[in-house]
Amino acid sequence: MHNGYALDHTTLATLREHHPAWRLLASAHAALVASFLHRVFVAPNVRVMNEADLTEALEDELFALREQLGAEAYPRGARDYLNDWASPEKGWLRKFYKPGTDEAQFDLTPATEKAIGWLRSLGERPFVGTESRLMTLFALLEQIGTGTETDPLKRAGELRSKRDELDAEIARVLAGDVPLLDDSAIRDRFLQFQQLARELLSDFREVEHNFRALDRTVREKIALWEGSRGSLLDEIMGERDAIGDSDQGRSFRAFWDFLMSSSRQEQLTERLDQVLALPAVAVLAPDPRTRRVHHDWLEAGEHTQRTVARLSQQLRRFLDDRAFLENRRIVELLHGIESKALAIRDTPPVGVKMAIPAMGADIELPLERPLFTPATRPRLAELMLDDAEQDIDTARLFERIVVDKSRLRDCVRRALRSSEQVTLRELLEDAPLQQGLAELVAYLELAHEQASAGSPEALRAVVDETLQDTIHWQTRDPDGAPVERRALLPRVIFIR
Repeated sequence: MHNGYALDHTTLATLREHHPAWRLLASAHAALVASFLHRVFVAPNVRVMNEADLTEALEDELFALREQLGAEAYPRGARDYLNDWASPEKGWLRKFYKPGTDEAQFDLTPATEKAIGWLRSLGERPFVGTESRLMTLFALLEQIGTGTETDPLKRAGELRSKRDELDAEIARVLAGDVPLLDDSAIRDRFLQFQQLARELLSDFREVEHNFRALDRTVREKIALWEGSRGSLLDEIMGERDAIGDSDQGRSFRAFWDFLMSSSRQEQLTERLDQVLALPAVAVLAPDPRTRRVHHDWLEAGEHTQRTVARLSQQLRRFLDDRAFLENRRIVELLHGIESKALAIRDTPPVGVKMAIPAMGADIELPLERPLFTPATRPRLAELMLDDAEQDIDTARLFERIVVDKSRLRDCVRRALRSSEQVTLRELLEDAPLQQGLAELVAYLELAHEQASAGSPEALRAVVDETLQDTIHWQTRDPDGAPVERRALLPRVIFIR
């Protein structure tokens, strides 16, 4: 399958007229739009900004430009420019409203980020590396070949060959022959790393855009559906499964699972610190955000996850609204029939207006009837129940367990002061459960309250369904003897 556009005259003419990236590059205000949106969104990796903050930032930008270029430069207000850039004719910004808020939010469109990336590539590069790219190409071809080889003998032979090469390299290193990369090779590989890291961040916006486009297609299908409700639900569930089963969905899920590993994050942090401390890399003056690029990946991926969850929630609400409208229509029809029947009650129409088929008789043969069975009358023994010797504490019927969630939040925040993230199992090893299963359920409620979040006290947490943790706690049985309880649940990770 060929990726991209066919570069014929008709296709390019159509792109020039309709593609937002091309319209941005051809705009008279391209310098303002690209420089401002790069500084506000792309450089700091900001995914969403509210209208008030974005308007204030653009007003400062316009004031500085008018001081340089004159008062007649960019005469319109910042809000007008933002609304113009977000209009369907431009398509450089996406303007939307979060559920439950009346303040507009703005985000870059994938086309705008592509245009900004192309403009950034126009600058002269002080160093153009080719060795690392060639090695990357060979490594990709090797992975494809190895991953598709079905012959066990060939796979085993390739693995043995790699093992022999590693053994030989280990022997050379132990003998004192330690080959090191020169400064050119280090800069070559680091520049390629920076480029791929930036491209990965820009890919997330395109992934979100594709998810929203699929959601919009499903909504249109619901609005125009004329078949049965069951067929509609089957169609919708198939479309939602198509998101996760598509190549893009599987790739994103594999990326997310790989990045969510705490060991991988620690390894990335150590490697970045080691590489950025090299003199050959320090000469390139890398972007300060490179040191925390994996945290930017995690934040962007989490934003994409929340977008998909929010789309699913909105689609479910959309279906509920449609069901409500259908039920209301049925009730209106019934009321209409009743009112018409009452209107003609005193003056019924003459002649036959509607015929109803005769009712069918239910045939029940006498021998099919069950025989009479006399009811059994219980015999009550006249016994006296003596409970004077029993001391029953009826106050225990009114006891209930109250879990203090503020105490649990404090425990999580204390654990996050010394670590970027902590799992629920690790948290409970340091602060064991005091109120058993009720306290464990309260921790799970704290982990899921971010979905309806608006409160500043809400904790940030993710749930990794692929891994499971076993939680232990001590309690007592009805006789007062100590027992140990265990619960198996998906891994819950609290994030700073």
